[in-house]
Amino acid sequence: MEKREGKRRIVLVSPPAQGHMTPMMQLGKALSLKGFSITVVQGEFNQVSSSSNHSSGFQFITIPESLPESEVERLGVIEFLMKLNKTSEASFKDCIAQLLLQQGNDIACIVYDELMYFCEAAAKEFNLPSIIFSTTTATHKVCCSVLSKLNAKKFLIDMEDPEVQDKVVKNLHPLKYKDLPASGVGPLEPYFKFCREIVNKRTASAVIINTVSCLENSSLSWLQQELGIPVYPLGPLHILASTYSSLLQEDRSCIGWLNKQKPRSVIYISIGSVAQMQTKEFLEMVCGLSNSNQPFLWVIRPGSISGSEWIESFPEEVSKIVSEKGYIVKWAPQIEVLGHPAVGGFWSHCGWNSTLESIVEGVPMICMPFIGEQKLNAKYIESVWRIGIQLEGKVERGQVEKAVKRLIVGEVEKLKASVRSGGSSHKALDDLVKYLNVE
Repeated sequence: MEKREGKRRIVLVSPPAQGHMTPMMQLGKALSLKGFSITVVQGEFNQVSSSSNHSSGFQFITIPESLPESEVERLGVIEFLMKLNKTSEASFKDCIAQLLLQQGNDIACIVYDELMYFCEAAAKEFNLPSIIFSTTTATHKVCCSVLSKLNAKKFLIDMEDPEVQDKVVKNLHPLKYKDLPASGVGPLEPYFKFCREIVNKRTASAVIINTVSCLENSSLSWLQQELGIPVYPLGPLHILASTYSSLLQEDRSCIGWLNKQKPRSVIYISIGSVAQMQTKEFLEMVCGLSNSNQPFLWVIRPGSISGSEWIESFPEEVSKIVSEKGYIVKWAPQIEVLGHPAVGGFWSHCGWNSTLESIVEGVPMICMPFIGEQKLNAKYIESVWRIGIQLEGKVERGQVEKAVKRLIVGEVEKLKASVRSGGSSHKALDDLVKYLNVE
């Protein structure tokens, strides 16, 4: 093996979305602590600020906007991402060419989010190593690999047969068809095509996943065998490299409110940076929370409740319940909130970052998944890891009250141990650094 003398720069590429950018920046911090220089390449919208607390020593480069953000709503997320990959390839090649010209041949590797597979073309052209970074679970990657091999039209016909459903998910226990990321994403053909693009365009030499072997050992083993390249489970990245980069302004006043509450008494509610609730669901939640007689901290993003810009338009009785028992913010310092002694439960959309953060802090969850891998995560939270309960069917106040009252406490120590010296994620990071230093 030949040493990569002087090649100490890692180029990171992430989609312009909170749930992807945050773990990518955490990965960058972890690698910078190992002596690598970090260059972050990003588009013109939803940028991570170079002045944020994680970015000391990071270089940020903006490539020209290849697709306006407004196109997300017109095209839908899947079509938008496929078009973004087509239109970004040339500008990213130009960016890498400029980096090599200006800073010398010091790039050790391009690490790109699996959704940004256009990066592979530049890696091949300039003969640079590349590594895929997955911000979802290893189990989600397994599902995508399985779905990428299916024909959408035949799948839709066959899946009307329960026996065929069982066959598709037979190696994915305990998942049912309704838990798969294909369920509820809209037309299946674009989604399956996107899965094929991600799988077939892969020429990367390794995969990094923000997960932990003690949670997903069987899925990680399956991936290692299926992909035939090294798979590095480095999670939870938020404690391996303690940092946080938020695209939204955090309201820290909620910490003062939490300080006044009793230990383990508060239900923390957040449905993430993308999901939207219906007004009826929201009102049922408010009534159920009121009946549970538990204080609550609720993150309500502007526009996250259909038909309402924010709390100014709430009915008077809702405002009264909130003022008596709850506290509402537009965005919260979530890791700090989940670690607060007053928080006893987390009502979550079950995004993977939120799930890891909740497990690490030992906070049980009420699962309210919306799309894609959130349903898969919710299934594992309830049925495999047994750290929460999932709401089934329509949200109604009696169901909400019952769920809040029966939250259970899950395991945490194995995850914290994984990032300590000798732990599985700590060792995986060391193995990755050795891999990056040897060609």
